[in-house]
Amino acid sequence: MGKIIKISGPLIVADGMQDVKMYDVVKVSDKGLIGEVIELRGDKASIQVYEETSMLGTGENVESTEHPLSVELAPGLIGGIFDGIQRPLEDLKRQSGDRIDRGIAATAVDLKRKWKFEPTVKAGDEVEAGDVIGTVEENEVITHKIMIPYGLRGKIEKINKGEFTVEQTVAVVNDGKTKRDVCMLQRWPVRRGRPYKEKLAPSEPLITGQRVVDTLFPIARGGVAAVPGPFGSGKTVLQHALAKWSDADIIVYVGCGERGNEMTDVLNEFPELIDPKTNQPLMKRTVLIANTSDMPVAAREASIYTGITIAEYYRDMGYSVAIMADSTSRWAEALREMSGRLQEMPGEEGYPAYLGSRLAEFYERAGTVKILGNGERVGSVTAIGAVSPPGGDMSEPVSQATLRIVKVYWGLSSALAYKRHFPAIDWLVSYSLYGDRLADWFSANVDAQFNSYRAEISRLLQEEAKLEEIVRLVGMDALSPRDRLTMEAAKSVREDYLHQNSFHEIDTYTSLKKQFKMLTLIVDWYAQALRALDRGVDVDRILTLPCREQIGRAKYIEESSLARLDEIHAEMTEQIAQLKESE
Repeated sequence: MGKIIKISGPLIVADGMQDVKMYDVVKVSDKGLIGEVIELRGDKASIQVYEETSMLGTGENVESTEHPLSVELAPGLIGGIFDGIQRPLEDLKRQSGDRIDRGIAATAVDLKRKWKFEPTVKAGDEVEAGDVIGTVEENEVITHKIMIPYGLRGKIEKINKGEFTVEQTVAVVNDGKTKRDVCMLQRWPVRRGRPYKEKLAPSEPLITGQRVVDTLFPIARGGVAAVPGPFGSGKTVLQHALAKWSDADIIVYVGCGERGNEMTDVLNEFPELIDPKTNQPLMKRTVLIANTSDMPVAAREASIYTGITIAEYYRDMGYSVAIMADSTSRWAEALREMSGRLQEMPGEEGYPAYLGSRLAEFYERAGTVKILGNGERVGSVTAIGAVSPPGGDMSEPVSQATLRIVKVYWGLSSALAYKRHFPAIDWLVSYSLYGDRLADWFSANVDAQFNSYRAEISRLLQEEAKLEEIVRLVGMDALSPRDRLTMEAAKSVREDYLHQNSFHEIDTYTSLKKQFKMLTLIVDWYAQALRALDRGVDVDRILTLPCREQIGRAKYIEESSLARLDEIHAEMTEQIAQLKESE
């Protein structure tokens, strides 16, 4: 037990705390505010408080719980919405109404609800940490696997079957010395990554259904990506689209410091949107963590760690998990505020000198891993973080530190956003370092020509950027017929392929098969048009063919009618062939 001697916003300093450890959770004052020890000097502890500290006074008590900040991991997480320290917002609302009162305690999962436990092992089986001993149907989509906790190894003495709460014993394990009860509830410190056997090199993509992402800048399953962009460029909408349509089994969406209406959009949309894989609402494979801009600043830091720990827990069951952090800039601002109040030596623009290492700690917890336990099982966490540089200035510290860590950079452009080109991913500055590694997968699973077509449209966009300088100076008429064709082909790539409407019923998602067929239309039109031009066909006749409009509308063809794309290709070939004959 200590006493408050200083209060500075979300930071308090207490003395008489010689027995506490770094990152222990404490209860502050009689109100029971939740805080975390972030610095120790002698018997004085600096504590960041995750709730409003107004009306606190010096001399009030600070009591240590002697445990680090941890999350509760058990059936019942899926479909929930939590604050930054994993308190369910529905429970908080029931206790305090629309505005969250201070000092409210709530368990992350319902401790009274009973779940039907189906054992997958029998008495006498040898088990170790990570082994699945039974399953619970969390909902129609997710089967929750109950695992042996970390650090436990031995023989199953007893295994139960039936309905239990998460705290009731479902198995007894004899480790050779003592008998240990195993329940469905685990607790894990958020700042410590969950262990695994081995991290694997990424070998397959996370399919998102967004053409500019899957085709030009793919992200690997278990990879890390950054989505930086100025205000209004579509970061949040892009992350919503990735959360809706990526082929991850489970989505963890962390709204860190964003506006409340953006989280409201997620809450309103996800229960109504039907997952194409399961025909169930998307919310049935989603966990939401909301720490919006009007909630306590200090809790933003915890929200990121809470999200990644929940993602690792489902990874350890063998699932592919995608975590969306929106946005890491707001998280870094919380670090900057606490660093300033601790009077630490500031780094660039006032951010702490350890900003880069803290970002790296978060992103390195992503990856594809071999899971602990008997047998070969694999799970993955894919991390996608939005970055919100002030004024779109990519030279600021958070953007630069993030770029040194991530392998995929989807740079959003305000110029494209102003032109209403969404997703506003700038193809001239964005990149994916997974492209070459995933090339074999695309060749084997989509088409052998996919990678060459991808390279061709990248080349067309680069050529267009060079030719635009000439067009600005002397106009389109000064270009050669061949260059005019290149400009038209690049325009088709931009407007007919890369432009995608997240709110259109059909265009919001495009399968890889449809992406390849659309690519084939554009690339083959360009190749056949060039051959027609070499045979003396007038360029204006090529550009006014009826097939051009059909290519432009191909994105609105339903996934069940992809044969229509082959018909358009045949019509295009015939129309260009007739041109050649008429010359």
